[in-house]
Amino acid sequence: MARLPREYYLGDTVKIAQDLLGKLLVRVLDGETLVCRITETEGYVGRCDKACHAYGYHRTARNAVMFGPPGHAYLYLIYGMHHCLNLVTEPDGEPSAVLIRGLEAISGTDTIRRLRFGPSCGDKLTAYQRKNFLNGPGKLCKALSLTTADNGLDLTGDTLFLCESPEDVGLPRLLAKREHMCAGPRVGVDYAEEAKDFPWRFWLETEE
Repeated sequence: MARLPREYYLGDTVKIAQDLLGKLLVRVLDGETLVCRITETEGYVGRCDKACHAYGYHRTARNAVMFGPPGHAYLYLIYGMHHCLNLVTEPDGEPSAVLIRGLEAISGTDTIRRLRFGPSCGDKLTAYQRKNFLNGPGKLCKALSLTTADNGLDLTGDTLFLCESPEDVGLPRLLAKREHMCAGPRVGVDYAEEAKDFPWRFWLETEE
């Protein structure tokens, strides 16, 4: 299965956060391939961004993966209960990453739904469940069974990776959508002084 190479993650973090929209995130779990389309991201740049865990090159046991080579998964826990998936970007030693905030299930939907809502959720989701399926970093990590145990996963490996199109994982081409990219301030970073206003959150919006 074709996947994005490590070189893809070497570029500018904010540009990568934009370019990731529409890319496919692939999770291989217990022999099953779960595929989701990326619909929302946020960029975090350690050298200048007070919202970043590694602002000012501050290194800790938790954020150490950000200081390593690009193309690895940085997973951490917030509020003691929600996991967040980040993709490490920029050259080794430059602690930056893109947070994945929203996904759209493409393949393996039954398993993704069961992981997200539990085995008793049934075949059909309620309107509330559909609206809140994969629209948040904690929700999507639960739906893909990603935890801090997966911190540091190589995104060019066989467990978690990204690709350009469904054909790269043996799926039929998706129907084209009329969408445009939106940008705005990131979520939950009011503490970050001037950085709270950086327009580094990006999402796809469907056109009527």
